[in-house]
Amino acid sequence: MDKKYDHKKIEDKIYKMWEEGDYFRGKIDPKKKPYTILLPLPNASGKMHTGNAVMIAIQDLLIRWKRMQGYSTLWVPGTDHAGFETQTTFEKKLKKEGKSRFDFDRNTLYKNIWDFVQENKKMIEQQIKDMGASIDWSRYCFTLDDKSLNTVMTTFEKMYKEGLVYKGDYVVNYSFKWGTTFSDAEIQYKKQIDPLYYMKYGPLTLATVRPETKFGDTAIAVHLGDKRYQKYIGKEIEVEGLLGKFKIKVIGDNYVDPEFGTGVVKVTPAHDKNDFEAGRRHNLEIKPIIGLDGKLNDNCGKYAGFSIKEARKIVVEDLKKAGLIKKIDEKYEHLVPVDYRSGDYIENLVLPNWFIKVEDIKKPALEAIDNGQLNIYPKWREITYRRWMENMHDWAISRQITWGIRIPVWYDVSKNPSMAVTFVIDSITSPGAGLQNDKVIVSGMVGELLGKYSFEQIESGLQSLIAGKDSEFVVQKDKPEGTFLQETDTFDTWFGSGQWPFMTLGYPDSEDFKYFYPTDVLETGWEIVTRWVSRMVMFGYYLTGKSPFRDVYLHGHVRALDGRKMSKSLGNVINPEDFMEEFGVDALRMGLIAGTANGKDFNFPRDKIIGYRNFANKIWNMARWLEMMIEKLPFFDSAGARHAWPVQEEDKEILAGLDSLIKVVNGNLEKYRFADAGEAIYQFMWHELADKYLEYVKNNSNSINNFKYIFTTCLKLLHPFMPFVTEEIWQNISTENDTPLIISNWPKRKSP
Repeated sequence: MDKKYDHKKIEDKIYKMWEEGDYFRGKIDPKKKPYTILLPLPNASGKMHTGNAVMIAIQDLLIRWKRMQGYSTLWVPGTDHAGFETQTTFEKKLKKEGKSRFDFDRNTLYKNIWDFVQENKKMIEQQIKDMGASIDWSRYCFTLDDKSLNTVMTTFEKMYKEGLVYKGDYVVNYSFKWGTTFSDAEIQYKKQIDPLYYMKYGPLTLATVRPETKFGDTAIAVHLGDKRYQKYIGKEIEVEGLLGKFKIKVIGDNYVDPEFGTGVVKVTPAHDKNDFEAGRRHNLEIKPIIGLDGKLNDNCGKYAGFSIKEARKIVVEDLKKAGLIKKIDEKYEHLVPVDYRSGDYIENLVLPNWFIKVEDIKKPALEAIDNGQLNIYPKWREITYRRWMENMHDWAISRQITWGIRIPVWYDVSKNPSMAVTFVIDSITSPGAGLQNDKVIVSGMVGELLGKYSFEQIESGLQSLIAGKDSEFVVQKDKPEGTFLQETDTFDTWFGSGQWPFMTLGYPDSEDFKYFYPTDVLETGWEIVTRWVSRMVMFGYYLTGKSPFRDVYLHGHVRALDGRKMSKSLGNVINPEDFMEEFGVDALRMGLIAGTANGKDFNFPRDKIIGYRNFANKIWNMARWLEMMIEKLPFFDSAGARHAWPVQEEDKEILAGLDSLIKVVNGNLEKYRFADAGEAIYQFMWHELADKYLEYVKNNSNSINNFKYIFTTCLKLLHPFMPFVTEEIWQNISTENDTPLIISNWPKRKSP
């Protein structure tokens, strides 16, 4: 053995040995129990981050542990196309080149993003390997592979036939910045201070932060039990407005907070989720007044064409002039919806979207928690899942982006002449039109445009289409005969990745699916328990009647060294590759595992990583000493049997400690208390074995066999945590039938 442990010389060599030995492959063996983990999909839009590193360290720990215990293990890798996030990342690249997504037809843009993603995928795959992941690369899956597309589209067809899919006008979260909808799980709420305007509505005064949406009001609401306003409930009041007088109904509904403002609120069903639901309860008109461009529409009279902020300013000025503002609270603090990626404003709009009815399919996924079919660790994270499932509304699954799984719906242009389309053609085809990089963008109703352009021009250059909720369509994977255009919306990323267990294992009838499903544990970050975990559980029960995994372990976020969220703008992003290069993969893995205490967020554990680099050196030096002693003592029993030499009290004491260590490690791993298990091994090897017993053995050579047995047993316990250094040491000092450590037998206790 070299004098000093050098991770740079060891890691590539050891990983290659594992791969050549085919030790990662999951094998179907009826004599063994399966143990399956599906890798939560890293996004194909960029490099691996610290959260990915934590995830890989924990999952590889579990897989190596179970492999050594004799299970037939399978750890399936893959990457997610990550629709919205990947497209916006690619658009930033285009912007630097002076281009835009609007310069391309849909198919060309898709191909360009595909090429961009393939490069990222290779980089991510190598990073996963560099982390030492004992993952079955032969079963690699990408969410846009043919088998993945087939799985997702087949499920959509099934749900449509069973009446679980519909196209309807529904209030959705819409981003003017990104030009797409977001699911409820993809929005966040931030505190904001805005003026609260007290406006006169006939005999009543109400409070609102959004006076500009008054043109979409179709009712006034008060709490049913509010005695101040009982005489108005069910009646119409006459209101002086900026566009003339009008009458509006007062409704009673318990969603109104009588403590807010005056206890009277305006109801704008087209631009507020609570108002939308109230509108459905009271059969109110839904009157949209904001378009997809973020500007007020023709329902707003002279205010049409202004952006929301511009309109608010003008409307307030005019309300003041008309004496319709009673007072303004300039420092009203409230929560506003923003998108999770950029923090940009989200508007509630009523749009035609594809929806999944969730009321029936979410019930088994919620009941799974109560009947013990699904366990969430740590237990206190369970409430997030439970509340989300209880409050889940119909799921808007369509996104107005190009990159993703295109919804398999087809519209015959001859039957849908009012369908709006946007397409791009070469400028030479239509001279004199508005040019954009030698391309012309054409928009309008398809029935009218077919008088000027051929169907083939529209189809080949198609960028987007918008078909109303009452449009005629066909649901199928392949294009029907005739003049059909495919829906340009793509599935919400979570609709696709929610079927990850079925994509990867070959649902419904592959041998893999029959043997490895349901999987054993899903290990992921706590922030996607709503976006992703809930979807997989729903699909699991819908398609198979079972949860796709028995346990869910949710790890915490890794924060910067100062405890703040990592951010490029703050300059505090930590690249895990830098620490792998400097201190070694084992030190990074063990440091991250030791830092993630029971699923809570934690600061990046730089000191722990350095400490475990020192620990790797410590056990390396112990191994070198043992190797030297073996060479010096010709009578040494190479089999290392415990019973070969007399056992003294000191030997009995440490053997009992080893027995206890095995119990502690197993118990903590069963409960997903990884930090506690790792700490127990560290303390025993450093303090009991190195500091005490090693010094004893130096003066009692008869105990060297015991030392070797204890040391190699500790290597087995430590291997799932620190696989490279333990495997290299094992290769040098073990005589256990020349079996690599990765497939050696997990230690068993000698006493019950």
